[in-house]
Amino acid sequence: MPYSIMLDAGHGGRDPGAVYNGRQEKDDALALTLAIGEILQDRGVNVEYTRTTDVYESPYQKAMEANNAGVDFFISIHRNSYPTDNTVSGVESLVYDKSGLKLKMAENINEQLESIGFVNLGVKERPGLVVLRRTKMPAVLVEVGFINSDTDNRLFDDNFEDIALAIAEGILDTLQMSGEISSMSSGYTVQTGSFRNPQNAERLTAELKEQDFPAGIAEGDGFFRVTVGAYPTLDEAAAMEQKLRRAGYQTLVVSR
Repeated sequence: MPYSIMLDAGHGGRDPGAVYNGRQEKDDALALTLAIGEILQDRGVNVEYTRTTDVYESPYQKAMEANNAGVDFFISIHRNSYPTDNTVSGVESLVYDKSGLKLKMAENINEQLESIGFVNLGVKERPGLVVLRRTKMPAVLVEVGFINSDTDNRLFDDNFEDIALAIAEGILDTLQMSGEISSMSSGYTVQTGSFRNPQNAERLTAELKEQDFPAGIAEGDGFFRVTVGAYPTLDEAAAMEQKLRRAGYQTLVVSR
């Protein structure tokens, strides 16, 4: 049975979170949370959200929402801030205490974000945070760079899709290592296009094959989907996805 994750976009509504030169934490958090959720759903994880629009819920309400939903993990997305602008940069993840699966997930997320170019500030214990203290499942709060760091904001804006993928990969890597999702999928492929017109799908397939990508067409639900390869592990599919992205193609890893 697929595992479920509650994704929480920090702040919202009347609570903007940290603000820097008109930029609001709540907006960055929501955009990134939705992008992460899309990737996780495409890879077979059931995803729920504390919010999908600009609304306010208290941290206690968010924790209770996760508890009532009975999800297996809770991930809260934020941007950090420091009293002095452009003094500190980097990513850090917060947990109730440094134990169990939540610690490993936090470490994996940080390592993935470090590969994007962020400074890895490590995992910190924050037992006083309501969303970490009152949730009944493993919970991680991710601070994706400092909103009052021009360096981190450039990284955030220039690598937005890669950051969403990195966080999703950190989550999925942890589940795989713990055996949580070993039975969720029979394998993976990389989708590069979805068309109603079969000629468009054939054209893209031929273009990919000319570059030695093992492309094919899968038909279903009135669509012709161009896919590349069939991979037993997520890591292998992700490696092909990166090759296709470097070649200029829009990609999506999907379960087979």
